[in-house]
Amino acid sequence: MKKRSDELMNSPAPKLRYSITPSLLVLAAEELHDIAPAVDYSLISPWLIFLGVFVLLTVIGLLAWFVAKSFRRPTPPVAPRERALALLDQIRTQITVINPYRFSIHVSDILRRYVTEQFGLPVTRQTSVEFLNGLRGSSPFSEDEKSLLEDFLNRCDLIKFARYEATTSDSELLLEEAIRFVKGGQPCLTGSEATVR
Repeated sequence: MKKRSDELMNSPAPKLRYSITPSLLVLAAEELHDIAPAVDYSLISPWLIFLGVFVLLTVIGLLAWFVAKSFRRPTPPVAPRERALALLDQIRTQITVINPYRFSIHVSDILRRYVTEQFGLPVTRQTSVEFLNGLRGSSPFSEDEKSLLEDFLNRCDLIKFARYEATTSDSELLLEEAIRFVKGGQPCLTGSEATVR
């Protein structure tokens, strides 16, 4: 018996043969499941996240803009007299370049805007004659300023509407009258005297 048990020990193990029937395959397939894809556990949809980030960045940008705006110093408003004098000085450099007809229109516009802003008179919406007739009753201007303004407006109308053949010297005269009126009737300095100022 010992011999038999030794034989069994030394002999290779018998191969077991299993036969798998189709019914066993179906059972095995039911027991083994395929790997499931990743599950999205987010309770918030992606478009809502993008919208929230956009709103947050917009609010941060607006806050930064308001903070930057509050730290900027406000520019003081320029007085109408100073603005008109600056524009008249600027147009002085173009006196020989611009045709006298166009120059008279520009100078007239500057002076009319000045009178409207400084004195609140509707000179930009009235003709020269209407405006001057309105000044006869009550006026914020002295007699010298009235005559200076009347002379200036009549010269401009002559150049603009009567098509008077104006020259550069006429343009210089218009500019001098406009500057004198804006300065309050003080004589204006021209030419080489202007550079000494």
